Amino acid sequence: MARTQALDYGEKRNAILQRSAELFAEGGFERTSMASVAAQCGVSKPLLYHYYTNKEELLFDIINGHLEELCEAIAEADDPSAEPQVRLRALVGALLDCYRDANAQHKVQINALSALPTDKQDLLKAQERKLVAIFAAAVRAINPAIDEKNSILKPATMSLFGMLNWHYMWFRPEGSISREDYADLATELFVNGLRGLR
Repeated sequence: MARTQALDYGEKRNAILQRSAELFAEGGFERTSMASVAAQCGVSKPLLYHYYTNKEELLFDIINGHLEELCEAIAEADDPSAEPQVRLRALVGALLDCYRDANAQHKVQINALSALPTDKQDLLKAQERKLVAIFAAAVRAINPAIDEKNSILKPATMSLFGMLNWHYMWFRPEGSISREDYADLATELFVNGLRGLR
């Protein structure tokens, strides 16, 4: 007879994902054992294995859930009919807003995705490419001289991601600049530089 799912299954699973993301971000994926995940989550190892049969499955769900949220937020924020800089600023703001409470998940995505089997990596990289494609379209709209045939488009777009993806290393909510102010600053810096490219 199949085991029935507890009423709080989803809530417990989400708590395991959140704490595991923090542990992988702090100690590294390879150095964090399932035993330590169970202990830090306050559950037994058998119960943890009821939710996740191995560490790779847990890692995949952390990154996949994070990327799904990013893709949904970016698709919702994108307005191709908007003035190009306004469009890009909306995308930048949406991305940074998604990062607000997801520093651990974001760090795990950057540092541990390569630990997954190739087929799982491919699924996650496809989601990353969706995000890059939306941003690349917004970048191209700001400077039409940069198009898909131009080798500058991808490096320019990835440079913007570089500005945004690593802000968690230095950004502090109580610091001298707010997340919204940084979205303005990053957009302004990027757009001014981009418009000078030929």
